[in-house]
Amino acid sequence: MTSDDFRRFALSFPDVVESSHMGHPDFRVNGKIFATLHYPDKSWGMVKLPPEDQQTLVHAQPEVFVPVKGAWGRQGSTNVHLQAADASTLSQALGLAWRDASVRRARNSRKGR
Repeated sequence: MTSDDFRRFALSFPDVVESSHMGHPDFRVNGKIFATLHYPDKSWGMVKLPPEDQQTLVHAQPEVFVPVKGAWGRQGSTNVHLQAADASTLSQALGLAWRDASVRRARNSRKGR
C-alpha cells in the first residue's frame, strides 16, 4: 500500500476530513483524530485503536503493525508499515480506528448534556 491508498481508504469513511497535526496529515471524524500519515517517516501510517484491537493486529501481523513507542502506544496508537499492508488489512485497521473515534466522540457528547 501507499500513502495515497491510506488517504483514500481513510477518507472513504463517513464524516472524515483531512487536516494536519504536528506536520503530519491526519484524518478526523467529528474533530477526533483516528489516523495519521508519515510518522515516524513516509513509509508509515498510524491508526488509533482500542488497546485490545491493537494487541490482536500486532500479534496477527507483526510485519505490518507496531505499537507507537511510549504512552501513545500503550493507549492504542499503532504504526502501520504501508508497504507490508494489503488493502483488506489496511481497510480493516482504519475501520476499527474510525469506529472507535466515532463511538468515543458520541459517548463524550452524551456525557456533556
